[in-house]
Amino acid sequence: MGAVLPLLALRAFTETARLGSLKAAAEALGVTPGAVSQQIRLLEDRLGLALFVRERHGVRLTPAGASAYPGLLRAFDQIEKSLSLLESYSAQRTLTISTVPSFASSWLVPRIGRFSALHPDVEVRVEASSKLVDFKRDRIDVALRHGLGHYPGLATFRLMTPVLLPVASPALLANGPAITSPEDCLKYPLLQDSDRADWALWLQAHGVEAGAGAERGPSFEDDLLLLRAAGTGQGIALVQDTHAREDLESGRLVIALDRPWPARFAYYIVSRPDAVTRPEVQAFIDWVKAEAAESAQVPSMLAAH
Repeated sequence: MGAVLPLLALRAFTETARLGSLKAAAEALGVTPGAVSQQIRLLEDRLGLALFVRERHGVRLTPAGASAYPGLLRAFDQIEKSLSLLESYSAQRTLTISTVPSFASSWLVPRIGRFSALHPDVEVRVEASSKLVDFKRDRIDVALRHGLGHYPGLATFRLMTPVLLPVASPALLANGPAITSPEDCLKYPLLQDSDRADWALWLQAHGVEAGAGAERGPSFEDDLLLLRAAGTGQGIALVQDTHAREDLESGRLVIALDRPWPARFAYYIVSRPDAVTRPEVQAFIDWVKAEAAESAQVPSMLAAH
């Protein structure tokens, strides 16, 4: 064999062997199945032997392919780890943070300037996305995610557990019936989360069996949309206190009834275990924990009367 290694062909072979399918390998590599097939054919022609047996529902390794596959899999895994290490050196003073748009807008972004003031040598990038982070593929250092805390293989730290509050525009409540109990909220249009579950759970937690009435009303994918709808007087929204704080402080919204209820999920800091050893990542984790603790001590705003 020549001195130049056919890396593209070897990668196509390894992914196909790992996944047992040309189509799946193509999706993993971001190319067409035809391109993967061509690379494998070039490798087989170069070696003068077959590496796969083509079957109706995929491919299986020949004895020759099976003997080479484990070593190549380890080799490409080591290459990826080495590349990640080099990338961490090249961007070791850049900190990329991913979180969902509502949390970024209402909680993180208004505070992140304080971290930059404490660490002016760290370049901060905030990416707002609802997609799950693939730390192996995406160049993300830290993710702040809303969930149950099950992130296998990753370093995970609990950040905060928000509560749900019913909020509405002052004008809507001023012109409508008084709200003195959770059941009174049913006299208004209810703005729903995407699952139409939060209102039913909140009412049930406060002793109200509302039936189908708790699930009626327009639904919104994100708390930011719920807040905007509530701000224009479309109904009462049940949202996280961390998301509503700015609108409550400005007076655009008021608490319809001061009956907070713990949300089903908490916010977690998630990162690769090796990334936590970087000083800027650990500095951010320490800082955001302190900010969350301080935020939790802020007294609740007064409910509307």
